[in-house]
Amino acid sequence: MYKSLLRPILFLFDAERVHSLSFFLIKLSAKLGLGSVFSSRFSINDPRLEREVFGLKFNNPVGLAAGFDKDARLYNELSSFGFGFIEIGTVTPKPQKGNPKKRLFRLKADQAIINRMGFNNEGVYAAAERLRKDHKILIGGNIGKNKETPNEEAVRDYLICMDVLFPFVDYFVVNVSSPNTPGLRKLQQKGPLTQMLNELQKSNHKLSQVHSTYKKPLLLKIAPDLNDHELLDIITIVEKTGIDGIIATNTTIDRTDLKSNFMLSEQQGGLSGKPLKKRSTEVIRFLAEKSNNAFPIIGVGGIHSAEDAIEKLEAGACLVQLWTGFVYEGPTLVREINEAILSKITEADLQEAD
Repeated sequence: MYKSLLRPILFLFDAERVHSLSFFLIKLSAKLGLGSVFSSRFSINDPRLEREVFGLKFNNPVGLAAGFDKDARLYNELSSFGFGFIEIGTVTPKPQKGNPKKRLFRLKADQAIINRMGFNNEGVYAAAERLRKDHKILIGGNIGKNKETPNEEAVRDYLICMDVLFPFVDYFVVNVSSPNTPGLRKLQQKGPLTQMLNELQKSNHKLSQVHSTYKKPLLLKIAPDLNDHELLDIITIVEKTGIDGIIATNTTIDRTDLKSNFMLSEQQGGLSGKPLKKRSTEVIRFLAEKSNNAFPIIGVGGIHSAEDAIEKLEAGACLVQLWTGFVYEGPTLVREINEAILSKITEADLQEAD
């Protein structure tokens, strides 16, 4: 129904306006008591889907990536679509409007999206206030820096976000890989990144003592545009800083072999969706093999089918996340992936029995 009826109508309108409309409709549906209907349609409760990763228990390995529910407005409602976890953000210390509109573009011929949103959000304090509600699901907090904050002072912004969100999220993601904040990706360089993550780990430890709770898992989200040498640096950084894992990958600035017209494909910003699938899987496999599976990896990028998700899991990911695939394929994709994982488990059990 979504792909045949609803999506064609929604895709007639501006992508950012449709995103806001979708939020309104999901919120309205929940108020009308349809959350349980969605849950029965899209959720699978099976203990074989459970995963324990970086000390957290996930009901299933399929999550919603950051960028969809930036301001933590809809995480409980979105949990009805069968996700095992939801990542809010990217949030910054101060509210910011982001880049000028128009800044979100569908590349329908490529089943892709280009965005140059620029960390538009209402600020970390607003998100924290909304996260005071009981969570039905594991929540990740994706944190970044404000546009006007110079890179030399960026760690301060990340520390503020960690301090404010600490009581309300289950894990943190350090976003230094968005192409839409000028100079941000320079923070992926080995020296600055190591220093920042060490500072965040110190704060993480102190906050765990203040709040009398566990140290929150700290993950790093990386760009797909890093070369092999830079990826080897990432492995070294994980080892030296003791962070808990990697999210691979963010959006790409590469525009190779796109089918969409030039006016769309050459828009500035980060590209997500099917064209990213191959590269994000390559990054996952490289990190897993070169590190000898030394740390967990969350795979994201170009997952539009159950087969795409299985490919990432077999490449070395422990969990996967959706964003653009969720927009193009609809919420049935979450269920289809979990069904495929269960099918793989059943096949393995039968082979073992033989």
